[in-house]
Amino acid sequence: MYIGIDLGTTNSAVAIWRDGKSELVPNALGEMLTPSAVSIDETGQTWVGRAALDRLATHPHQTVTSFKRMMGTEASVTLNKRDFSAEEMSAVILRSLADDVEAATGERPEGAVVTVPAYFNERQRRATRRAGEIAGLKIERLINEPTAAALAFGLTDRGDREPFLVFDLGGGTFDVSIVEMFDGIVEVRASAGDNRLGGDDFDQVMVKLARPMLENDEALETLPGDRRKALLQLAAQKTRCELSTKAEAPFSVTVDDTELTAMITTEQFEEAAASLVRRLRDPVIRSLRDSNIDVKSLSDVVLVGGATRMPVVRKALTRMFGRFPNSSVHPDHAVALGAAIQAGLLSGGEGLEEIRITDVAPFTLGIDVADRDAKGNYYTGIFSPIIDRNTPVPVSRVQTYGTMENGQREIRFGVYQGEARDVAHNVKLGELKVPVPARPAGEVFINVRFTYDTSGLLEVDVEVPASGLKRNLVIVDEDDKRSAKDMEKSRKALEALKVHPREEAENVALLARVERAYEGFTGFDREIIGRWIGDFNSALETQDRRTIADARAQLTEALDKLEEDEPL
Repeated sequence: MYIGIDLGTTNSAVAIWRDGKSELVPNALGEMLTPSAVSIDETGQTWVGRAALDRLATHPHQTVTSFKRMMGTEASVTLNKRDFSAEEMSAVILRSLADDVEAATGERPEGAVVTVPAYFNERQRRATRRAGEIAGLKIERLINEPTAAALAFGLTDRGDREPFLVFDLGGGTFDVSIVEMFDGIVEVRASAGDNRLGGDDFDQVMVKLARPMLENDEALETLPGDRRKALLQLAAQKTRCELSTKAEAPFSVTVDDTELTAMITTEQFEEAAASLVRRLRDPVIRSLRDSNIDVKSLSDVVLVGGATRMPVVRKALTRMFGRFPNSSVHPDHAVALGAAIQAGLLSGGEGLEEIRITDVAPFTLGIDVADRDAKGNYYTGIFSPIIDRNTPVPVSRVQTYGTMENGQREIRFGVYQGEARDVAHNVKLGELKVPVPARPAGEVFINVRFTYDTSGLLEVDVEVPASGLKRNLVIVDEDDKRSAKDMEKSRKALEALKVHPREEAENVALLARVERAYEGFTGFDREIIGRWIGDFNSALETQDRRTIADARAQLTEALDKLEEDEPL
């Protein structure tokens, strides 16, 4: 049995595909959401979920939350003088969720689909896989949280949908995805996000707003720092939740039987959180820009994540989009339900045979190059993109690079993921050295092809036409447990993509047709056809499937009309 897991910053959830539908599995307390909290005492006894969260105020030095934000970093948490990585803490949550499924179904899950923020980089995704392995779960696939939510939303009626936007604001991360559904295909057009923006940040704003308003605030200073922080954090969460349904709510902290209280209004909180609300705008704009979709063309704006309950967020979205967002899907349940749908797809679940999901590359992939300015000075470590972010995957793209020095015998480059021009600010995935013939600068070229799939497998193929030399580098999660047979199967599936669009049969045929038309006409008609050829060649050079398909359709239509108008 495969399960779907929403591994959240604040809360986590698990769901299964059963009897033709996706359903959540309750934990031992009968709750559908399990707080992403872990507490370990000096004897090694471990509490998970609600029990751990209840210990946060009383035993803050033994309890940890929000560790998802540390995934893929060197940061660790210390519980009882022992350091734990974010992967280890996440593994505790994952194991607990798997135990809940076994208790409910009598069957131990053999694998899982785990959701991650769309804007998680490769390090963070690898860390999530490691957490699954530590928990004893085989991670069959990582799926982006907005994609999972789109599945849950889109399968409510199985109908086709024009592009809609999934707005996913959780406890620690923020994601935006633009999704389209047609003929049983769920196509992600673009994703963007902010891995440092979520409900936790709004809680910090609440603390900063409320604390100066508390009477006898000095009583808090008598508490140890970790306990004071935990009390304020819990009070902020409670107040923020109450303000989702009330015009004002108390911010209350109890110190030595003394209750410190301040009343917070919705207006005060909105003003204090204005800078965070402004940060919600940039990922939305980026996703629209990358997908070439106008905001007026969106059929819906779907809310996901508990933090979207805040009126301050809903008001901002209503102003941003000029419409009320759609909250028909349970914001806390949608991601887990969608993950279970993906798990059902992998296991051949009943009623899912006609559904296919396409996703996009969350970050740009490329290499580092050197450049020379007008004075002849070299600048190294410059990022040269090969596969742009939000390109549909699987995908294969090629770029050509040349030598810069006379007699150069080697080209060395690193493989990076990110958006910064300086590769030092991007994530390095690997490195390759390629020998080249010693010739004058600029006379030797290499073709670098990147081929990337949804599992995170990246193949780098390098060819030196001058010498016939070929090199291949496979970059994959170091903890990927796929067998050599499965890995080879994945690589063969990618092999079919390693053809430049110019060489594909339908494009070759269309180019031949338009060239014949150019030869068959003269004057103004020939000039127009020449422009058509140039435009189609430009589209082919983008190596973008959607751009090429649109250009091919336009050129075919134009040629059809031209030939229809010919005299008999």
